[in-house]
Amino acid sequence: MENLGKHAILNGELIASTEALLPVWEKEFLYGFGVYESLKIIASHPIYLKEHLERLFFSAAGLDLRHSFKEEEIGQWLQALIEKDSIEEATVRILLMGGIESRLFITAEPLLTYPESFYSAGVKGAIYHGERYLPRYKSCSLLLNYIALRHASSQGAFEALLVDRHGLILEGTRTNIFACEGQKIFTAPKTLVLEGVTRHKIIGGIKELSYELVYEAPRLDEVLGGRFSELFISSTSMGALPIAQVEGVKFKAPFTITNTLHSLVRTWERDTLP
Repeated sequence: MENLGKHAILNGELIASTEALLPVWEKEFLYGFGVYESLKIIASHPIYLKEHLERLFFSAAGLDLRHSFKEEEIGQWLQALIEKDSIEEATVRILLMGGIESRLFITAEPLLTYPESFYSAGVKGAIYHGERYLPRYKSCSLLLNYIALRHASSQGAFEALLVDRHGLILEGTRTNIFACEGQKIFTAPKTLVLEGVTRHKIIGGIKELSYELVYEAPRLDEVLGGRFSELFISSTSMGALPIAQVEGVKFKAPFTITNTLHSLVRTWERDTLP
């Protein structure tokens, strides 16, 4: 794995990773006019590549970011990078930037993982009042996410939970959010949030395990008022990760629903391996 990160892809061409650059004077760079996806490589195999590329193109279409790239060729380019750098495990980012000539970058870095204690003991969440612009699209316009996550870090928290003007906890800066009340699991409708690939798998797990799925974002006052027994976040790198406390309100281990769903999602990932 010593070659990991040595090379990148730019519009189908293998280049040195140090050459994967954007001109700082271009307004598309300044305005964040781009979309991206992060996915995992396990055993030299991209996990859920098709779903990630479909969402990349969905985000581009939503921003009217025009390009000529095809899903099949991007998959071939990613495979070329895996073979060139002998990648076994990694986190891969696919970045599509708009402009007069659109550009597509593929880069790889060490696989992002988290300590087992995060899943057994949970992590701390912080509240941040703010709403993402055009939330259904995974764009490079991430100022709110950056400021909110910085706020969370200053509070010793792992993630910031974004609360909208109506007092609803819609999502995190890099995660989707679920709240459990008995056998009911609440999450925001897809029209209000980024439809995460892992969120989609968790929703499938909720149905398979016969929990009741409710497409309603949990209210901040109800979370702080003790309505929910579990609160968890999800993402490609995290799977399902339990929140142990928010604003002094604690959620107690063993986080049975969260960890059951996490185990199921990770099993499904392993089942995709050749």
